[in-house]
Amino acid sequence: MEITMKQVGSMAFYTKTPSGHDVHVDASPKVGGMDSAPRPTELVLIGLAGCTSMDVVSILRKMKVENYTYEIVVSAERAEEYPKVFTAIHLKYIFKGKELPHDKIEKAVRLSQERYCSVSAMLGQVAKLTYEVVYEEE
Repeated sequence: MEITMKQVGSMAFYTKTPSGHDVHVDASPKVGGMDSAPRPTELVLIGLAGCTSMDVVSILRKMKVENYTYEIVVSAERAEEYPKVFTAIHLKYIFKGKELPHDKIEKAVRLSQERYCSVSAMLGQVAKLTYEVVYEEE
């Protein structure tokens, strides 16, 4: 996998992903940016949420789990000193529906975290990664 990123503004950059999608990043005005796009660290958390969510939904689909809504909340703490890496990341998987199959949902989340999500595996090498599953029965 390879990308080429080009500067397109003071602190703004652009790339086209290997899958053909446009991605822009920028910095805040206090460090010379224009706040025209997400920060790279925000995209890291978005990548984490997307990676594990795709795993979980795919696994649940294979388990024939239907009729639920899903969202994930990712909270992160960063070091105070540069390079200000993530030190702790918490994932809250939220499922809403009637008669939710807790055992299947928890298995799907566990498989994503322990086996399939490459972003979780990478970030777990540098940050304390925790998660919980929340059920909102309707």
